[in-house]
Amino acid sequence: MGQQRIAFLGTPEISAFLLEGLVKAGFDVALVVTKEDKVRGRNGKVEESPVAKAARRLSIPCHKPHRLNREHEFLLKEKCDLLLTFAYGQILSAEVLALSRLKPLNLHASLLPRYRGAAPIQYALRSGDSKTGVTLMEMVKEMDAGDIYAQKEIVIADEDNASTLSEKVARTALELAVESLPLYFDGLLIPRRQDESLVSFAPSIKKEEEKLSLAEGKRDFVNHVRSLSLVPGAYLLLGEEILKVYQARAVSDEVLAPVGTVVRARKKEILLQLSDGLVALERLQRPGKKILTAQEFNNGLSLEGKVLA
Repeated sequence: MGQQRIAFLGTPEISAFLLEGLVKAGFDVALVVTKEDKVRGRNGKVEESPVAKAARRLSIPCHKPHRLNREHEFLLKEKCDLLLTFAYGQILSAEVLALSRLKPLNLHASLLPRYRGAAPIQYALRSGDSKTGVTLMEMVKEMDAGDIYAQKEIVIADEDNASTLSEKVARTALELAVESLPLYFDGLLIPRRQDESLVSFAPSIKKEEEKLSLAEGKRDFVNHVRSLSLVPGAYLLLGEEILKVYQARAVSDEVLAPVGTVVRARKKEILLQLSDGLVALERLQRPGKKILTAQEFNNGLSLEGKVLA
């Protein structure tokens, strides 16, 4: 494993988990490429990406080009055997993809050809899927369209949200990489083409998609909440105030009040009326406040009888 020099490209926490796991498993990660430092949080502090922080802990050279497609001289100098990406965040040009000796690889958080794009985890949850997975595939210029070398399935539990499913994806990606990369280096993995008739897409989540729709049925409403929890968080409006909803559960088919009405907010329950029944809002947050359980929320503010939008 140490004979093949890897250039690793990634940005978020799941990528950092994979990077650290590959190094621990004995792979030779010669350099890391990640996105530029950015302003994060309310205090406007400039922070490195999780991958940049991991590279620093591991003492691996780290590059943060504004546009890798225009600033890749360092890759030319390094002459790595493999470009390996996992949630890097930029589409790479054919010129960059040609900079490794072996065909470049990408780990993608879905069972391709389903959910090509930037938000496969969120779309799997929003669709109510019972399984997803990770795909090891050839990187090509067209988004997530390369040949598949290996895949590993993940069961999606009813209680999973975007945060917990991301953790499962990170662990599965590491398992798949550790199992498959040595076989790939030895020429023992046989690629297969994606079935274009089965392609679906998972584009980036837009800001307006964070607002929950009261026109959704119970199942879709709950899955919408799951798909955005814990970051960025779905929300409803309480007058002009944004009310974040991080966990919800379908309760019954009862229709007791107009859609959007909180029909009960007592003890451990906050029940919201939708067109096809009731959902329980189980974890909520007001602006500038902590995330609270329904019981904790009720202790501070009763929503009973109020109409959410």
